Amino acid sequence: MHPALLASATLQPTRIGPEQFETYRQGLVELLIDGVRHGASIGFLADLSLAEANAYFDEVLTGLQDGSRLLWVAGEPSQLLGSVQLCLCQKRNGLNRAEIQKLLVLASARRRGLARALMHGVEAQARELRRGLLYLDTEAGSPAEYLYRSLGYTCIGGLPDYACGPDGQYRANAIYYKTLSSPAL
Repeated sequence: MHPALLASATLQPTRIGPEQFETYRQGLVELLIDGVRHGASIGFLADLSLAEANAYFDEVLTGLQDGSRLLWVAGEPSQLLGSVQLCLCQKRNGLNRAEIQKLLVLASARRRGLARALMHGVEAQARELRRGLLYLDTEAGSPAEYLYRSLGYTCIGGLPDYACGPDGQYRANAIYYKTLSSPAL
């Protein structure tokens, strides 16, 4: 990765909508494949193909189009450094909550504050949308747990053998939440 890109303003997370999605698709696919290649337990195995990654992003695009999913990116379309998604509960009795999904930072860009910046962007938008309860799950014992705790998320436990990592080995997850505001009735 070019050092100038890391120092540029493009590191400021940007929320993209369905109309900009195709401009970023290739970078999102590369970011996903990089995450899986570097051991991220994000729903895919090590043999993740371009076709499977693109099929997943077709689902993401559908969520962007129907308003059930929001997406942030950091970097240029030609070189994405990070991304994160926010899935908005669509049930009338759960309009106060949203799930954070697929926080990814390119392996060569980690430990530079990108994940934290992406999470701050998600939280700010969640507040604007009156989504006062955010939740997520991550692999138990992963470095991501330190990040989430440092951002004020509380671990409420996890499930053993919850999902396979890219290597096919089942691992426990850790479930986190953060209350941004009290529900408005």
